[in-house]
Amino acid sequence: MSDPAKTRRHAERVRELVASLVREIKDPRLGMLTVTDARITGDLRDAQVFYTVLGDPTEQASTAAALESAKGMLRSRVGHALGLRHSPSLTFVLDNVQDHAKEIDDLLAAARHRDEEVQRLAAGKHYAGDPDPYKSEEDEDDAGDADERVGVEEKR
Repeated sequence: MSDPAKTRRHAERVRELVASLVREIKDPRLGMLTVTDARITGDLRDAQVFYTVLGDPTEQASTAAALESAKGMLRSRVGHALGLRHSPSLTFVLDNVQDHAKEIDDLLAAARHRDEEVQRLAAGKHYAGDPDPYKSEEDEDDAGDADERVGVEEKR
């Protein structure tokens, strides 16, 4: 197992190398691709490369196929540039960050709309019953006893 800082540096270098090498791929199936992140295992043998593709799911699938076919060339070039004894195997993972962010934004907008509806319904309303529903008669009796005791002490 290597040093975590060294692993992070290698992962960052893998991301930069793959992002620059993708431009050299002459596959027409390759779409508008952005390499977002890379992670490499502690033994520096396996690397996951996360990417996003601009377009619909068919373009995403064709880009995934183009990356799979170019995986060997990318692996050899990355391994040579890193100068490691063993070239890390590359696994490409479609990163749906934008889809997840849009889903979260939609959920937050729906929650905000429901909160506004509740506030609109609650406007001008008041609670049923006493303002302090936990006030009991025993508390009132204790307060009366305390007043009587204060009056007795003052008379002394």
